[in-house]
Amino acid sequence: MAALTQKKTCGQLMDEWKEFMWNPRTREFMGRTASSWALIVLFYVVFYAFLTAVFSLSMWVMLQTIDEYNPKYSDRLTNPGLMIRPKLDTLEVVYSLTSQNSSWEKYKEGLRSLLEDYNSTAQEERGINCTSGVYNNQEDTGDVRNYPKKACWFLRQKLENCSGIDDPTFGYRDGAPCVLIKMNRVIHFLPKPIPEISLTSITVNCSGKNFENDNLLGSRLYYPGLMNNTLGSIDLMYFPYYGNRAQKNYTQPFVAVKFLNVSRDMDHTVECRVNAANINNQDERDKFQGRVIFTLRINS
Repeated sequence: MAALTQKKTCGQLMDEWKEFMWNPRTREFMGRTASSWALIVLFYVVFYAFLTAVFSLSMWVMLQTIDEYNPKYSDRLTNPGLMIRPKLDTLEVVYSLTSQNSSWEKYKEGLRSLLEDYNSTAQEERGINCTSGVYNNQEDTGDVRNYPKKACWFLRQKLENCSGIDDPTFGYRDGAPCVLIKMNRVIHFLPKPIPEISLTSITVNCSGKNFENDNLLGSRLYYPGLMNNTLGSIDLMYFPYYGNRAQKNYTQPFVAVKFLNVSRDMDHTVECRVNAANINNQDERDKFQGRVIFTLRINS
């Protein structure tokens, strides 16, 4: 009984481990002969080579179905959204008139920096002067790619009192701030104008979320605009958008909204909508579909 329970010495354990690693009698390495190891290595080489070949073939087949210039599916973006500039962490434009320029400096600088690319010299280098009121279609000819696509100018002068040229504070110093509205890009999207309003452009309008709030929000002017600047305008010549690779120098058009006599010391919930026959801006489930909502507050 004592012999059965006798523990192996450290030397015996080392000898067994050495024999496992290399047995000179059977010529086995880690319990296998050279031919056994060769068969195992060959199996895994063939197995992983097969997996690599299947993966490579799958990738090649998939890549044959992809156009490097256009997305294969874009059905999720049937309705473009809107966004405001200056770019903000939150959709709030809040500042005080009595704090000199400390509270609105970030808004001014955001707009100034953004509109640097809309100076005449920059626009003339990157685009062309398009025909107003018609789509800027630039189709391919068969298999011949019409790339790069030309981009239409959008000069900051079109923003008039919100261009920052005559008033570098964009109205913030005087309590009549400018907010830029842009429509998000959707490749190949052609907005249809509403004939009763305009045949050459789609429109943008901003209002308070309810009647009382709209009255307290005061009057607004839009640039570029229609009907004595009481309605914003986006010309059809800026559509369609062909994508970043095909139309690298595309210029995003803006509509500037100038709030003239906003009631002070209160939050105003402002809703801006883009109006076109084929844009749905009435879906309450999606707050950014064809519209954008932000807060405006000017403290006295």
